[in-house]
Amino acid sequence: MAHISGSDRSQLLLLPEAIDDYVDVENPVRFIDAFVDGLDLKSLGFARVEAKVIGRPGYDPGDLLKLYIYGYLNRVRSSRRLEAECRRNMEVIWLLRTLKPDFKTIADFRSDNRAAFKSVFREFTVLCRRLDLFGRELLAIDGTRIKAVNNKDRNFTKASLDKFIAAADKKLDDYLARLDTDDEIEHAMAGARTRNLAEKIEALKRKRAEYAAYLKILERSGDDQVSMTDPDSRAMAAHTKVGVGYNVQIAVDAKNKMIVEQAVSNDVLDMGLLQRTAEPARAILDVEKLNIVADKGYYKIEDIEACERAALTPYMPRPQRGAAVKNGFFRKDEFRYDSVSDTYICPAGQTLKRIRESRLRELKKIEYGNPKACRACPLRSRCTRNIRHISRLDNEGVLDRMAERVSEKPEILNRRREIVEHPFGTIKQSMNQGAFLMRGLENVRAEFSLTALVYNLRRALNILGTKALLAAVRA
Repeated sequence: MAHISGSDRSQLLLLPEAIDDYVDVENPVRFIDAFVDGLDLKSLGFARVEAKVIGRPGYDPGDLLKLYIYGYLNRVRSSRRLEAECRRNMEVIWLLRTLKPDFKTIADFRSDNRAAFKSVFREFTVLCRRLDLFGRELLAIDGTRIKAVNNKDRNFTKASLDKFIAAADKKLDDYLARLDTDDEIEHAMAGARTRNLAEKIEALKRKRAEYAAYLKILERSGDDQVSMTDPDSRAMAAHTKVGVGYNVQIAVDAKNKMIVEQAVSNDVLDMGLLQRTAEPARAILDVEKLNIVADKGYYKIEDIEACERAALTPYMPRPQRGAAVKNGFFRKDEFRYDSVSDTYICPAGQTLKRIRESRLRELKKIEYGNPKACRACPLRSRCTRNIRHISRLDNEGVLDRMAERVSEKPEILNRRREIVEHPFGTIKQSMNQGAFLMRGLENVRAEFSLTALVYNLRRALNILGTKALLAAVRA
């Protein structure tokens, strides 16, 4: 039996009369087209929305925005690849009505309108809120590091530069000493080894001058590190597995694991970013109060207190850190605080009272102890090498309240991982976006706004389908 054979390439075919016939009614490009057409691009901050009266006509920013949303939805982010899609992809030909912008026009649009993409993300988030896709009760906050366009070898700290310069100086001294020693020997050999050493010395001097210039840049800026390819990127903490990159923060609603708020910074740590991420999310969800859950990397008393003031109820585990934990002694949370008597009860049942006060930044720090009880305590070897003191800040009640909430709902910490790891896994694996393509903080913020928008769009399409989304955007 013969195989299924195709048609002769020279055979005339009866094709559909309209491009619209090539695109199914359930195709997501129909929603992308309707969604962008419904946006007020000028108020969102896009440039060149109104065409100029004179000069060569430009492309409508709405068409280029549609192209980028489609591209990110289909794992095509490069401007050159998007240009190719305009010429061969029937869905893109339909979406742009046969327009074929070149790669530079496509790339310039993303760069020129970088601040406006977050507004588009928020417009879609508001649409999802109208469609009841958010539970608006619990948010999970977390961060991940995404690689920048900057190799680790092109990132320098003051310590590494000092080390490089010291090593270069030592090697230069060695080369110069060898040069003096070899002068007489090399005279008889036409100076071949001497010339090689001289070349090495010049190369090392150039490298040392380069490091010294980087050091001056750091001293002038006051920063703790400098990246030469992408100046805004930073070397991340070792456990993140990203050498040099950016810190991406997201707030994810528990109902459908959809992103409510997102932000990109070059902060190395998550500490201090909780309230900054959660409060805009509460405003977008339009609720008075909101529960938020995060991991111990966000544990900072000032940030937790700011969340409570902003009607955000935080849940996070208490990190076990400090000298007592390092030395294997009783942890601070094993000492029970009595707010009525303003004392601590130690694991041996002794009472620790106030012994001194001091200032820590803007906060009052109080130390509690009981030297007499410590000296005779049978548990002393498990508690301290001398006299045990417990310190407490004057606003530490926020930590006690949070610890009580966590003890009442311990399962909420496990839910955090389930909620927030879904977007990161999808973005890095399914959407293949483990690295940024652009340089500079504002540019990568634009990139991730498109990424977060498309992640939410995927979720909405999976949950509701194209027809329901089309009906909502046309209502």
